[in-house]
Formats: sequence, structure tokens, C-alpha cells
Amino acid sequence: MTLMIDMPFPGLEPWVAYFKDVELPVLRHTANQLDELRKTADKVNIRKLAGIVLHDPLMTLRVFGHIEKNRGKRQVTDITTVERAVMMIGIYPFFEQFQNLPIIEQQLKGFPKAMLGLLRVISRARRASAWAWDWAALRHDPEIDEIKVAAQLHDFAEILMWCFAPTLATRVYELQAADRLLRSIAVQETEYGVALYQVKLELARAWGLPQLLVTLMDPENANSPRVRNVKLAVDLARHTANGWSDAALPDDFRDIEELLHLSHESLLERIGAPAELIAAARAARDAKEDAAAQ
Repeated sequence: MTLMIDMPFPGLEPWVAYFKDVELPVLRHTANQLDELRKTADKVNIRKLAGIVLHDPLMTLRVFGHIEKNRGKRQVTDITTVERAVMMIGIYPFFEQFQNLPIIEQQLKGFPKAMLGLLRVISRARRASAWAWDWAALRHDPEIDEIKVAAQLHDFAEILMWCFAPTLATRVYELQAADRLLRSIAVQETEYGVALYQVKLELARAWGLPQLLVTLMDPENANSPRVRNVKLAVDLARHTANGWSDAALPDDFRDIEELLHLSHESLLERIGAPAELIAAARAARDAKEDAAAQ
């Protein structure tokens, strides 16, 4: 039985020490999909298998962790994408290594609010990942797949809190939901005793995640277009999760338009914004053009 954390640890090091050796659970849907594919392992497509892994941030972490633990002395370069990781492991060894996995839904059976919170964050991560990949493609970035993974894993420390400290994570969520002006870092430091980005970076290093992914997830590297690509996708996913009227969205839109060299209308269409927002942007553009023509 997994030990749940009810009281915050005193600072960064105890949190990292706890999470470093914990067994990560996966979504039941992920486990079921892998069990189905296992039946026809001789016909499994690597890209399809990697897609299942990528749909679950915790499964993605498990795969990268496995690669690092089994890293050979001759492997001098990092494996930075899930597809290459699966290829490196091999289909049959993959199914042998990743079976009878612990299930998140079972772990959080007594914490329904935490389960909902976890699913919200995972949904947000998937949305951020899709946007980050699309924008990287638009920018012709050669590390498009790494950017996708980095966006998906960007908030993995928050996912861990929902899984292993559900009471604390629920309290943080409720405090922020009650007051949208509260800064995330301030609430985290009060309730967890540490900012989650610190936990993320230290754990990423402790687990031996590829340095490129660590770099892409580190806010200290915000001057890099690739890092901005990741961060802006994560921010947009977080803010739109509160609704398309979230007060932070105008700043997000401006920064993304600057990165991608897109008009406001084009960006809204690209990210699938509601029709009324696109119509308002189109009307504003037309009014500006009419004024310029007079």
C-alpha cells in the first residue's frame, strides 16, 4: 500500500528523497492498452506503442527512468524521445518490463477530489504538449519531438503531488480556485514547503532525465525560443483550463504571437479558440483596416 503524505516535508531535499525511489503508478487506461497490445506483441508498431506511453506523463517518466537505470557504458548520447526509447528497449523487453503496473485510480480510490485534480492536470499536459508540438513545427524546430515531451512533463511535480500528497494538493487547488490572484509559487511554498519547479528540476536530475528535456523545462532558460515555446504552451493550457475569459490570456496571446509571428486572429484559429473570440478578433482587424483606409 502506498504511503500518502499528509504533512509537508521541511524543504526541497526530503521531497526529492521521497519521490526519487517511489514507484510511479499509471492510468488504468494506459495499463489496459498495453495489456491489449501485449497479446499481439509480434505485430506491434513502435510508433503506436510510443503514442500510448506519451499519452500518460507518469508512464513517460517510467520509460525514461528505465532507460537511465539500464544505460550501458557505450551509450554516450541521451535518448530524448519516447519513440527512440521504445526502440532502444525493444518490443518484447518493453512488455516484459512494463507489466502489472500500479494503477493511479486504485491508489487514489479514497481521494475522489484528488483523482479529478490529477485528471485535470494530465489533460492540461496533453493540451500543452499538442500546442508545443504544433508551434515547434511552425517554427521549423529540429527538436520538435523533444519540445513535445518537455511540455507534457513540465508540470510532473504537480502530478506527483496529486498522486502521493492528495490532501495537500487538494488544499492548494482550492486556495487558488478561491483567489485567482494568488501566486502559485507562494501557495506552494506555504502548503508544500517548497516551490514545485524546484522539486521538478531536482528530481529530473536525480532520475537522470535527458539534459535537453531538463533544459527545456527550466524557466531559467527563458531567453531560448525553444524554452519559450514550451513555457508558453504550458501557460496557455493552464490559463485556458480556467476558461477562455481568464485574465492572464491576453498576455499569453501577445507573447505567443510574438514568438510565432502570427496575427491575433490566426493564433486564435490555430489553438481552437471559441468562435466568438475569433469573430471579435476578426471584427477588430476589420475596424483597424477601415480606420487606416480613411
